[in-house]
This record gives sequence, structure tokens and C-alpha cells, in this order.
Amino acid sequence: MAMKKHNFSAGPSILPQEVMQQASQGLLDFNNSGLSIMEISHRSKDFIEVMDQACALALDLLGLDSGEYSALFLQGGASTQFVMAPYNFLNNKAAYLNTGTWSSKAIKEAKLFGEVNEVASSKDQNFSYIPKGYHIPEDSDYFHCTSNNTIFGTQIQQLPETSVPVFCDMSSDIFSRVLDYSKFDLIYAGAQKNMGPAGTTLVVIKNDLLGDAPRAIPSMLDYRVHQEKGSMFNTPPVVAVYVSLLTLKWLSDKGGVSAIELINREKADQLYSEIDRNALFKGFANLEDRSLMNATFNLTDDSQKATFDALCKEAGISGINGHRSVGGYRASIYNAMPLESVQVLIEVMKEFERRA
Repeated sequence: MAMKKHNFSAGPSILPQEVMQQASQGLLDFNNSGLSIMEISHRSKDFIEVMDQACALALDLLGLDSGEYSALFLQGGASTQFVMAPYNFLNNKAAYLNTGTWSSKAIKEAKLFGEVNEVASSKDQNFSYIPKGYHIPEDSDYFHCTSNNTIFGTQIQQLPETSVPVFCDMSSDIFSRVLDYSKFDLIYAGAQKNMGPAGTTLVVIKNDLLGDAPRAIPSMLDYRVHQEKGSMFNTPPVVAVYVSLLTLKWLSDKGGVSAIELINREKADQLYSEIDRNALFKGFANLEDRSLMNATFNLTDDSQKATFDALCKEAGISGINGHRSVGGYRASIYNAMPLESVQVLIEVMKEFERRA
């Protein structure tokens, strides 16, 4: 039997074991139909029920009214949303907060459609903090931010007050903590970090936004078309939506977002405490901006990397190497990551200290 792995990968990332077991059954025989979920029609009653349940449960877990918001399961990842958001809503100018690689990419795409006002950036310190005290012009078509920065391990802890529509890329921390999600007008999140497998993207959009667009939009990039067609304007990513539904059900059974936040904070608190205690490590992100989902840290002596890497491998720790922009290490501790795995990593860090 293979050694148990502790999967700290940033994405595609860990999924609950229960979900993978249920999904494997559905891949063989979905709903006792004699057919795999991979081969049933997306127009069938069985799959329409999957899509409807997934959309409804996503809104319910976020505490949003289905009469005010729509949930969509689309394709193309957050990268396509970088284009769709300005294509649909950037008429004159939009405000963007630049906190890392993905917000930089969103800014690049938005500039194709209108003026982009970069209201603040943390690029001056390699995105190790979240800017604060910036001004959002009231004549902006919208304000865009990235709630959690996977590469750099930073997370927005408090949203700015503004009267303009707020758009947010939540790819790496959606469903991980309690927020007033009604403050957002558009939320999008690639499933592969905290909700399901790669292949689908959740979009939560305020229905009031779905009015007249500032330009003609191709159907595949028009939110209104996807909303009117119930996320099935074209063939949806059937398996990815199905596994996302199973993950959302798992989260609901756990007690929802408020319950998982307590678990996430316990995992993060224990790991950051060891990073701060152990003189052989140093955290990358500013203390007040640390992410609950991605803990980034470096060795104080890089010449010891081979030793620490060997200890991690021996303990079955996988996917912990940091992004090249930061170096060092990144422990992604998404909803499905058990506390036990975090404690294994902490014990490895202590053993590394003992051997130093």
C-alpha cells in the first residue's frame, strides 16, 4: 500500500477523501443509471438536477438570495474572467487593486477595454502585503480585487468601503471564511483550489448587473447569455461540476462556511506559530496580511534546503515548494486539508530544528 501523502499543492489541490470516493462511484455508475457521469447527456434530467443543486448550494453557502444573485458554472478559469468582467462592464474606466500575479494579469486584460486606474499596488515589496488607505474614484465602473494571493500568501482582511460595484477573484479562498458576500457584485473562482477539480469556474453575479452591456459581446463571453441558459449555453464541464457539487455538500454537512473557518484558523494558527517560533524559518507575508489558505515561508539558511526537503519527502509531504516568484515554501491548507497533515509538517519543522 502506498504511503499516505500530505498534499500541500496550491492547485489543482486536495479534495476531501469522502468526495473522491463518491465521485469514483459516479464515474462508474451515476445514480444507478448504468451510465457514468462522464457519458450521460448534459441535457438529461439527472445532470440538470446536478447543475441546479450546485448553483443553489453555492448561493446558500455564501448566504446570498437566489432572487438577487445568480450562480454560474463556466469554463476557462479565472483567466477567462479577467476578460469577461471588463468586456461586459468596463464602459469608461475601472479601479483595480494590484496585489500579485493574478491581479496583474487581470489588469493587463482590462486595459484592452478601457481605462484602468491602479488604485494601489504592493509590487514595491514583491507583493508581501495588502495595500490599505487607497481611494476608489466614485466614477469607476467597478472596483476589482483579488481576495487571496496564492503565490505570495497574502489575503485581504477588510474590504474598502465604496459605492461602486465590487468585483472579486476568490479562486483560492472562496467558501473558506465568513464574509458579507452581499458586498460583492461579481465573484469568480476557479474550482481547482478550494471547491473541486480543474475544469470549471464558479461565477456569482448580481442580477442587477445583467443589463445593457457597453458593447456587442460574443455569446460565449456574455454573462447574460449564460445566466439565461442556466450555465448550459454550451456543453458544461460535467464531471467538474458534479465533483464541485459533492464538495459543496461535504462543506454543508460540516456546518458550512462558519464551521470550516474555525478549522481553517486552527490550522493556520498552528502553522504560523511554528514558523514564527522556529529560528530556521521566516514568514514571507506581512503578519497582518497572512493568508488562511497559503502559508509562505523561507529558510533562514538556504544551504539547508536539501536537508529539509529530504525530511519532507520522508514524511510524505507533497507540493510544498514555493512559487519561483517567492522561493522557499508554500503550504496550501485549503478546506479539505486535515489538521493532521498540518501537524505532520510542523513536526518535520521541529525535527529539522533538532538536527540543525
